[in-house]
Amino acid sequence: MALYFLETSALVKLYVKEPGTERLLRLAARTNNHRFAVLTLARVEVHSAIRRRQREGDIDGPVAERLLSRFEQHLESRFIKQVLNDSLIDLATSLVSRYALRAYDAVQLAGCLTLKDNSASDEPRFVCSDQRLLQAAEEEALACFDPTSG
Repeated sequence: MALYFLETSALVKLYVKEPGTERLLRLAARTNNHRFAVLTLARVEVHSAIRRRQREGDIDGPVAERLLSRFEQHLESRFIKQVLNDSLIDLATSLVSRYALRAYDAVQLAGCLTLKDNSASDEPRFVCSDQRLLQAAEEEALACFDPTSG
């Protein structure tokens, strides 16, 4: 049993078929007894990603509603929620100074680093499909998993 921090590029793969979805679904199977953490900000990002696909015609309205409902259920029952706070924002700001990261990517990485600092026993593995963000996470000494690789 391991602890995984799902950055939004990976988290969306649990709900929308993309490259890496099958690997992530196998990892998330309940039989593995893994635990999954997400940043509370991911709620907005997942809603945005699914609604964007709906607007683009990739997902119809009823499917989008079911996906968002399932995500909201998981947010309450399955995921550990890493909350945003001032110290996490301060850390994200310092990450932007060190790496060429977009703002929300830095916040996601700061969320995983904060979880790592606050986790007594399990060190979280950072799950992400963005190569620049994965590189920064590795430089921050996080174990990483890219569901789209190998």
